[in-house]
Amino acid sequence: MSAFVTGGSRGIGRAIVLKLAQQGRDVAFSYVNNADAARETERLAADLAPGRRVQGYALDVCDSAGVERVVDQVIEDYENVDTVVNNAAILRNNAAALMSDEDWNQVIATNLTGPFFVTRQFLMHFLSNRSGRIINISSIAQDGASGQVNYAASKAGLVGMTKTLAREYGPKGITANVVVLGLVPTDMSREHGDEKLEAFWKQWCPRKRQGTPEEVASLVHFLSSDAADFINGEVIHISGGLTYVP
Repeated sequence: MSAFVTGGSRGIGRAIVLKLAQQGRDVAFSYVNNADAARETERLAADLAPGRRVQGYALDVCDSAGVERVVDQVIEDYENVDTVVNNAAILRNNAAALMSDEDWNQVIATNLTGPFFVTRQFLMHFLSNRSGRIINISSIAQDGASGQVNYAASKAGLVGMTKTLAREYGPKGITANVVVLGLVPTDMSREHGDEKLEAFWKQWCPRKRQGTPEEVASLVHFLSSDAADFINGEVIHISGGLTYVP
């Protein structure tokens, strides 16, 4: 069996790719333009999971035609893809009154429309196999986050999309679930970091720490496994018990 992970060249996406490969999966992943990071993910996978096929594909998930082309190539290369993880996301923070059209549209396109394009392209493949796993990566920002109206809307939208997919395709052997992240340190979170948010997290999170990409990857691996066959349409938090942000 094989998996496809969007945004797999670094951070949480890379951790998911490596975990799935270590657990015996061949893995295809997408990246936008950081070919060096993609090659590093491939190298790490080769070291950790010799014999597994792990390959990156350049892809902007906002591009419907590009998604169609790359997904068709992945299915041709890997033959039997049974898991899709929609992880790719961007941030463009600002107060709602100051949010530009461009920043709104880019975030919604990448974080919500992109996962729809990718999922739609894999659905016929899943239907022909009468099985499949769709795992969408959301954030506790889905319940509202100051300065992130676009990001919050995109992540909330994933929940509605996922629950709909679960209803439509559960009878066909396809499950869809959402993983809702708390604060997890990645390159993206550090680039847009806020010391006050980190202090808030350490003060109020019951576990008194941030999560790790590897913990997220372990949950994704479980949801992709046969053991999770009866888990469908669920919104699963991995947040140490803190389910909101200021």
